[in-house]
Amino acid sequence: MLNVGKIEEGFVLDHIKAGKSLEIYEHLQLDKLDCTVAIIKNARSDKMDKKDILKVECDIDMLDLDVLAFIDHNITVNVIKNGEIVEKKELTLPRQIKNVIRCHNPRCITSIEQELPHIFCLADAKSEVYRCRYCEEKYMSSAKWT
Repeated sequence: MLNVGKIEEGFVLDHIKAGKSLEIYEHLQLDKLDCTVAIIKNARSDKMDKKDILKVECDIDMLDLDVLAFIDHNITVNVIKNGEIVEKKELTLPRQIKNVIRCHNPRCITSIEQELPHIFCLADAKSEVYRCRYCEEKYMSSAKWT
């Protein structure tokens, strides 16, 4: 059995869909942080059959919860202090995301003005539909991460 040691201060992202931990690692830009990161892929899970887990030893404020919630709002975020779980954060879909996805509408102003941020606003939480702030192009968040 694989044994990954506990962390003293940081966070553990649990219940990540199997195989998605590297995408989350990239989107959270964990490679740019000077901290310890453990990626556990395809761990056994009673709830999900298989899951991924990310353990990150750094300040929780370095984690962009909006990006994480956009990727998968069912992920469990455990905040660790002094080696113990002190808080479990619930994720909800963010009302707005910036520079996480790109607008694919060729007529959108973001196609012409390259320096403009790609901003999407939550249009329908139930269906997880986002729309481009500039042109209203539709994007379904669950489509990319399933």
